[in-house]
Amino acid sequence: MMGEKRQYFLCGVGGSGMLPLALILKARGHAVAGSDRALDQGRTGAKFDFLRARGVGLHPQDGSGLVNESQILVASAAVEETVPDVQAAIRLGARRMSRADLLAELFNAAARPIGVAGTSGKSTTTAMIAWILHAAGADPTVMNGAVMKNFATKDTLFASALVGAGEAFVSELDESDGTIALYRPKIAVLNNISLDHKSMDELCILFGDFLARADIAILNRDNDEAMRLATRAKDFLTYSIEAGDADFGAETITPAPFGVSFIAIDRRSGEKASIDLKAPGRHNVSNALAAIAAATAAGVPFSVAAGALSQFEGVKRRFEFVGAAEDITVIDDFAHNPDKIAATLTTLHDFPGRLLIMFQPHGFGPLKKMKAEFIDCFAANMADGDILLMPEPVYFGGTVDRSVGSEAIAAGVRSKGKNAQALETRDACGERLLELAQAGDRIVVMGARDDTLSQFAADILKEIRRG
Repeated sequence: MMGEKRQYFLCGVGGSGMLPLALILKARGHAVAGSDRALDQGRTGAKFDFLRARGVGLHPQDGSGLVNESQILVASAAVEETVPDVQAAIRLGARRMSRADLLAELFNAAARPIGVAGTSGKSTTTAMIAWILHAAGADPTVMNGAVMKNFATKDTLFASALVGAGEAFVSELDESDGTIALYRPKIAVLNNISLDHKSMDELCILFGDFLARADIAILNRDNDEAMRLATRAKDFLTYSIEAGDADFGAETITPAPFGVSFIAIDRRSGEKASIDLKAPGRHNVSNALAAIAAATAAGVPFSVAAGALSQFEGVKRRFEFVGAAEDITVIDDFAHNPDKIAATLTTLHDFPGRLLIMFQPHGFGPLKKMKAEFIDCFAANMADGDILLMPEPVYFGGTVDRSVGSEAIAAGVRSKGKNAQALETRDACGERLLELAQAGDRIVVMGARDDTLSQFAADILKEIRRG
């Protein structure tokens, strides 16, 4: 595929899954153009300036960017047939590909494809593996859904992709739409399995098949659902922060407000290494062990893999410290499903201070599917003084069942004795946060699939400084 040069048109080119693909395709010499609803609406301009500077042509999402049948339209499964770009491709007779089809084509063609899957921790684990391989001189190609801080510079602010000449192609793989079935990894990492987009039965089939296609699987010994699938793997390594019989383990886990230190162990050889991780929480110790295991499976010595992780800078919007003013700390976090939210709140409660949580749901669908799980998660993981504020789910148009909104979740959390409020808009939540905030508080901005949340968090901090 990579011998011939093609013309790609990416519909939704600014999305977290599309932008890194655009960068990889462009770096490999293909012509890349695209459109995005956010561009048309004047949102997240810096991202589109970044793409333009890399030679990606940008067009309105009105079909005008598709002008010949040689172009290949790439769109996510969520893009409807009525979108003008799709209509234009149909009129021209241009080839159409899903985002997952294109990524799978690139991934499967690599000499050493490394796939990172699971309900939570994919982006961080992918970034960790990327950094280890880079530090080891393996020059990997990487496809991530989040910006990897180690590779972000003043000129490459949106470093969610890396294009290398080495054998490894590292990618986080999404199970939510079933497309994980397209990928043929040599090394398959499975962090965990819990309810998110699909039923547990469906997830176990998808993840089990994923493991069966790999030469070796990396499995989380602490996740029962993942370990039940061990029999599907041809060969596997395990990691654990709890069990003493996993191949890779951790001792002396010591949390810090924005990091965690621990001793990593390779029980196969008896080697140990001290790691000071700049990503906080026990869940990130687990992610680090997964990355070390995957890297050793790819031929990196344990000591090199562990050593690299002390220089790991983390990923954007994963428990990201925005700043502090008036003894109030602001944190920006991608948490959007019950598992991720629980991990973040647990990590925060390792240290004192009330939590003011602004959680923006990333859609009406997840709220309806996981209403009970969201309510239980907040009720179980909020302390008595914490306050949850929720605007209505993010909605940029399209057809969706809007019957379960934020008030349904807030009411459920209140019924379990915790303080939760649903407000109509995010701006109203911002005003309420500023009214509530006192010295010692931590404000946590949570949500996914909306880049403007980072700006919202920064604006909150600015207002606190302004007093």
